[in-house]
Amino acid sequence: MFVTDIRKEFYDVVVNQRVALFVSPDIDALCACKVLQALFHCDQVQYTLVPVAGWQDLGTAFMEHKDLYINCCIACYLYFVLINCGANVDLLETLQPEEDSVFFICDTHRPVDVVNVYNDTQIKLLIKQDDDLGVPSYDDIFRDDEEDEEEGDDSGNESDGSAEPSGKRRRYDEARFIIMSYIVFLFSELKTRSLIGRWSVIGVTDQWVHDKIPHMKYVTDIATLQRHVSRHNHRNEDEENSLSIDCMRITFEYDLRLVLYQHWSLYESICNSCYTSCSFKLWSINGQKKLQEFLADMGLPLKQVRQKFNSMDMAIKENLREVIEESANKFSMKDIRVQTFAVHFGFKNRFLASDVVHAAAALLENVEKDETPADNFIKALDCLSRSNLERLHLGIDLAKRKLKAIQQTVASCICTNLILSQGPFLYCHLLEGTPDVKLFSKPLALTLLCKYLLKAFVCSTRNKRCKILPLIMAAPLDVEKGTVIVLGIPPESETSDKKNFFGRAFEKAAESTSSRTLHDHFDTSVIELKMEDRGKFLDALITLLS
Repeated sequence: MFVTDIRKEFYDVVVNQRVALFVSPDIDALCACKVLQALFHCDQVQYTLVPVAGWQDLGTAFMEHKDLYINCCIACYLYFVLINCGANVDLLETLQPEEDSVFFICDTHRPVDVVNVYNDTQIKLLIKQDDDLGVPSYDDIFRDDEEDEEEGDDSGNESDGSAEPSGKRRRYDEARFIIMSYIVFLFSELKTRSLIGRWSVIGVTDQWVHDKIPHMKYVTDIATLQRHVSRHNHRNEDEENSLSIDCMRITFEYDLRLVLYQHWSLYESICNSCYTSCSFKLWSINGQKKLQEFLADMGLPLKQVRQKFNSMDMAIKENLREVIEESANKFSMKDIRVQTFAVHFGFKNRFLASDVVHAAAALLENVEKDETPADNFIKALDCLSRSNLERLHLGIDLAKRKLKAIQQTVASCICTNLILSQGPFLYCHLLEGTPDVKLFSKPLALTLLCKYLLKAFVCSTRNKRCKILPLIMAAPLDVEKGTVIVLGIPPESETSDKKNFFGRAFEKAAESTSSRTLHDHFDTSVIELKMEDRGKFLDALITLLS
């Protein structure tokens, strides 16, 4: 059931209890986790934080904590909070909990399972009901199920799990909303409102950076957050109430759509930003010439452009945004500026929300050291705190390497024609031995690569039909086991909803061909597939989506 009063139905319930907090490994969920941690620390709520990477991890973690409760005399873990996981399956059937276990679910994955919606005792959904969820009424579901059974009996055909859902269930599709934009409202009545500012901003920015929401949705949510942040930033301008330079300040700004440019050189940022790289088509010789023309038009010395941003002359940095915007308009890059937030503290610490998103994502999926996913999770969580600047800078360095690898892989795929049109979708397979291929065995890195690659392909192809096709990408996952990770993303669009229907298509294709797949990710558009089954799996997808 949906929670309508966040204080009475959620916070007052758990504030005097011991809580198990299950958190999915993505940046939006990490930010929501930080908000809850801050609230729990204020009220001394006992909780255990458990990162869960997929359904198997979630089941294992629940069994461990459930067993603790059964074997202890005290009331141990009756309450479980699931962040960005658990909403899109029948959770009670999946976990088989005791009758007194209660689950609070805050999840972006769609569609929300109707069993979770209509369970009034054990499932509590922390989801805004004014979103266009399209939840069918209980009577409609029951009546549709009966009609489907009667039609199946009349036709003499057996009914199976692969049958198409009823009309109302089919319209109940994979809309997305944002955890952190809801967290703003969820905790707006609680006493620690000032805590949510920076984490809310990072959560919303993560959804935009990883292409989970369209640009206009991002602009709308940023405007909503601006009102909340500006209210807490309000100070009188007299000396008595002025803030210390060491105090954290969050400001709303129109900044450049150049990734990590304040922590990199301007030249490297332009080359490795999806927006500018695709606009110039930097994988081509003509694109490189355009870039040189762009730099010449700005009138900036190459020595200044190629050195670190912090080392550039102050006279150049003062009006750099205006100079870049003026030249960008001449090269048809009218959206070079974007609404965002920046955090300032001290004399030299300034980070955009997107900087923190890229840093946290790089730490979360770090493959350079033999560390466990749990270790990476904690490091990514730590970098969201102001007290861990060293970790944030480490994340930024890792993000630079990741962005360079993405840019090089995109250029290689475009120049060698690795993107193939399979009819209803585009397909690209990264081969074992591709530079930095290990990096793309992780969902967030592969998502960024897919987004960048699809945009680059749309900018370079002359085939109008291919410009409106989705992309499926496969990358090596485990060479010894012979598995690949497969990800599907919707067509390139700045305006339309980012609805992704590949999850159900992957399930049907695997069922019809008996392909050996593992659907363990909370995002159903990400699966693991045996390499030997790739051919028949793709053939089934082509037939299914044609």
